[in-house]
Amino acid sequence: MLKYLLLSAAAIAAPAAAQSLDQPSTNDDQIVVTATRAEQSVREVGQAITVIDRDEIERRQTVVVSDLLATMPGVTVTRNGSIGGFTGVRLRGAEAEQTLVVIDGVRVNDPSSPGGGFDFANLLSSSVERIEILRGPNSVPWGSQAIGGVVNIITAQPTEGLRVRGNAEYGYADQVFTSAGVAGGTGGLTGSLTGGYLRTDGISSAAVGSERDGYRQYGANGRLGYEIVPGIGIDLRGWYAHSRARLDGFPAPAFTFADTNEYSTTQEVYGYAGVHADLADGRFRNRTAFTIADINRDNYAPDFGDEPSFIGRGRSERYEYQGDFRLIEQARLVGGVEHETSRYGDDFARYSVGITSVYGQLILKPVSMLTLTGGARNDDHDQFGNHTTFGGDAALALDTGTTLRASYGEGFKAPTLYQLYSDFGNGQLDPETARNYDLGVEQAFLGGRARVGATYFNRRTKNQINFRSCTLAERNTAGSICVGRPFGVYDNIQRADAEGVELTIALMPVDGFTVTGNYNYIDSENRTPGANFGRDLARRPHQTVTMNADYRWSFGLSLGGTITHVGDSFDNAANTVRLDGYVLAGLRAEFPIGERLVIYGRVDNLFDEDYRSVAGYGTVGRAAFGGIRVKLDQ
Repeated sequence: MLKYLLLSAAAIAAPAAAQSLDQPSTNDDQIVVTATRAEQSVREVGQAITVIDRDEIERRQTVVVSDLLATMPGVTVTRNGSIGGFTGVRLRGAEAEQTLVVIDGVRVNDPSSPGGGFDFANLLSSSVERIEILRGPNSVPWGSQAIGGVVNIITAQPTEGLRVRGNAEYGYADQVFTSAGVAGGTGGLTGSLTGGYLRTDGISSAAVGSERDGYRQYGANGRLGYEIVPGIGIDLRGWYAHSRARLDGFPAPAFTFADTNEYSTTQEVYGYAGVHADLADGRFRNRTAFTIADINRDNYAPDFGDEPSFIGRGRSERYEYQGDFRLIEQARLVGGVEHETSRYGDDFARYSVGITSVYGQLILKPVSMLTLTGGARNDDHDQFGNHTTFGGDAALALDTGTTLRASYGEGFKAPTLYQLYSDFGNGQLDPETARNYDLGVEQAFLGGRARVGATYFNRRTKNQINFRSCTLAERNTAGSICVGRPFGVYDNIQRADAEGVELTIALMPVDGFTVTGNYNYIDSENRTPGANFGRDLARRPHQTVTMNADYRWSFGLSLGGTITHVGDSFDNAANTVRLDGYVLAGLRAEFPIGERLVIYGRVDNLFDEDYRSVAGYGTVGRAAFGGIRVKLDQ
């Protein structure tokens, strides 16, 4: 009890960091692209969206992006043990595989994983300039997988002149993290290049183990732009990361989760090549692009030989066109055509599937304070055929500082190649579908130094794909999906409902002092007929709370802290394995030396909390880190 009282006091008294979106002086000026895939003021968006900029990433001293996401409204994160273990990000209680992830315009969800999700384990902060988190289904502009929402990662943008930055830090578990980047431009040519490296001894992924499971990654990304003539240009973007993570497994003779010498490697290559053309005095903006996401995963068990024990090869290629036409000052049309081919391969076979899509959105401003957005999308899938999705939202930004928001969104998720064609596959699967509505209000007051917000959401998901067993009668019935599937099959058998409330607050009582916080109540319930009907979905805590604050003195010293409480949840669908709630606290400080150099340090898990986000997997205790950061701008 004393620990919780101390934490509550620290939340009020200790300096801590604030999200840039919630900073009272800048919130109304934010430009976002994730809601409609076109630039909009946040005041014109009727959906719930959070923005994290580079200043916030550095202020929070973020290394692994998912650690920062875990403190955002409506987001829950689970990690299988040490850094490098599978990390799932869930938005508003949806499945981790129902979160669409985009990096520099490339959809990076892995076609070779069973559920087609993105593993956040390997997403580091080295080159991340900005993150937009859209909560709620939004398949009209984005297509498949945007049921929980969208996490849009934007890397360092090329700039005129020259900008150089770098950092190096060292700390717990012999962890080394370094990164360096350069960006610049002259005339019509701009470019940026960033590289990063992380290594750590880690912890034992198995909670009962003692052998550390280390992790190593090196990676780089770059962007190149060339403006041929004003308004017409070429955009090239690339991302590369190679990761190696030690694993724990189920060794003989007990075959229970314990230390092993297994390991995995992952290579990620993402690319974007596009041409843009702004016509009609900039009123008609056009973009055509080719994107590719290529992910190679290999697992090794040295006790059984040098060859991989598992390989996964996932690749998606996309051709897309998007137009943004401002018909008149009060009306704007955004739409496009896309075709994506996904490929999946393992040790035994390779498969592919295509989907062709067309979408359109109309954005209206009948009066300056009101923005109305509505749209539709049709997807033609090689396997399940056509699916149409609708969505709409409204934002009313009053001169009193009040913003009212409402939205209705639909989402769908196409069956993955593994679910369609593996030994457990089912070629008759339909897409997963979801309908969501939310209502929100935000109020700024005290001259913009304070802002509070509240959002209610309700989502219903149908046709969720899950694995089920096959009875002997089904296996022997001609035409049954269980024929030739003795161990079971994927089927559209699951339904789920989720509703909740998200509360946010941001304060700037005096210059240099910011406080932000969010409280989330999410009730995610299994609605599948059967023994688990009405039970909580696994690993979905009902309540999470985060409080951040920062104070910067006039002579440059900055002190900050973050406190996060995650409530109780269950690790399984039957709700028989409980995951106790926990509280994590962290402190950080930084001090500039001149205009170009900053020294910084932090302590994570200040009270050395022993907790679990996944049953059986260990978590990091108290850990301290220190480093330097340098910036050179010309």
